[in-house]
Amino acid sequence: MKKIRQILSKKSGRNSSGKVTVRHQGGRAKRYLRVIDFKRAKRDVKAKVESVEYDPNRNAMVALLAYEDGERGYIIAPSGLKVGDTVLASEFAPLEVGNALPLGKIPVGTKVHNIEIRPGKGGQMVRGAGMAAVVFGREDNITLVKLPSGEIRKFDSDCFATIGQVGNEEFRTRVLGKAGRKIRMGIRPTVRGVAQHPDSHPHGGGEGRSGVGMKYPKTPYGKPAVGKTRKKGKYSDKLIVKPRRKGKHA
Repeated sequence: MKKIRQILSKKSGRNSSGKVTVRHQGGRAKRYLRVIDFKRAKRDVKAKVESVEYDPNRNAMVALLAYEDGERGYIIAPSGLKVGDTVLASEFAPLEVGNALPLGKIPVGTKVHNIEIRPGKGGQMVRGAGMAAVVFGREDNITLVKLPSGEIRKFDSDCFATIGQVGNEEFRTRVLGKAGRKIRMGIRPTVRGVAQHPDSHPHGGGEGRSGVGMKYPKTPYGKPAVGKTRKKGKYSDKLIVKPRRKGKHA
């Protein structure tokens, strides 16, 4: 039986060559990586929910499933899923919370999450705590889905999605309470550039409290930190029917 939980090694923001590529990352409490089945790969096999657990690697809770054939696996826990409930991933699964079906089999107006972008690739969209998309309409073998951002996007009707809204809706109202909790999460303090020594940051130095003191803000490495840095288009932009921002065209 494959492992579904293992200790997650800490890289502290470093890449494979040991160079820091993400700042403000440090030591943290030991944590386990739970292998989440975003594909819902075990089709037509019923599973019972053994437990709903906290996962330190995401803001949603996870549900531990025990399949009829003896295997176990984790999925993102939707709102309303309880210990003892039965879930199923199948083209013919009933429309119940936690079941996974192709978008083409899900009625318009149904809340869904963990949506595949390409059939068989596994759920990539709408996986955060409290998130839900809505099946919006159909055109031939295309299903229109309204995402939490308000964007309406085309999906292949063979893409799988899970019924229901992601649980742990109150996540965004949490209060960390103290700096120590942030440290134990592996997030180190962020110091303003203007508060640093001039050898440490381009914004540093000057007598008394001084501002940036140059044409434009810079990164600690002297690169411009203002202006547009993203590419104009993306390969999937053609799938957007209605963009999330007003005035933008798909």
